[in-house]
Amino acid sequence: MSTLTSSIPVARTRPFYGWTLHDGMVVARRNLIQTIRVPELLFFSLVQPVIFVLLFAYVFGGAIPIPGDTAENAYRQYLMPGIFGQTVAFAAASSTVGLAEDMHKGLIDRFRALPMAPPAVLLGRTFADAARQVLVLFVLSVTGYIVGWRIEDGLLNAILAYALLLLFAYTVAWIGAWIGLYMPNPETANTAGLVWLFPMTFLSNAFVPINSLPGWLQVVAAWNPISALVLAC
Repeated sequence: MSTLTSSIPVARTRPFYGWTLHDGMVVARRNLIQTIRVPELLFFSLVQPVIFVLLFAYVFGGAIPIPGDTAENAYRQYLMPGIFGQTVAFAAASSTVGLAEDMHKGLIDRFRALPMAPPAVLLGRTFADAARQVLVLFVLSVTGYIVGWRIEDGLLNAILAYALLLLFAYTVAWIGAWIGLYMPNPETANTAGLVWLFPMTFLSNAFVPINSLPGWLQVVAAWNPISALVLAC
């Protein structure tokens, strides 16, 4: 007489960080594919910073002197790090609107029903929004080169500057994601995602030297994180 033995399957759990990173990359891939399938989104995200470069370089550049530098392209050399800083800061707005739209459509509720790590949605969203800045920074660099901007401190420092910009983009994307979690709809998120970025960007050394601002604004600009980012670049 033979005895039948049944084996009860044992649930296996993955390490928390391994699960989170894997699921986060899956969500990031989904967001990047969405960008490719909606080319208008990528197009306008590239056009806006290019317009800023051309506008400030050719319209306002001649009216903004740079202390200690009288070269013809002095303002364009000064402008490009500011444009880089402004552009990566605006990655936060993409996170705000994208996350609010996913919540409004019920996609976040679907993610909650899946066997996935809870932080993966935020990790994937912020990583994808920061990754898009690689292409944006490339287009901006080409545009800057056309208008007269040059890298003057070596290739290694240039690579470190670009890495710092991408790190800043990833950091502010988390702030944008946090705002997007509390927005009732994408329309409100669109306003909330930008309302704090404009003063943060323009009350800095991104477009004009700090010493050209009123005394009390110089204190604000000096402590602005974008000023530190632009100065480092």
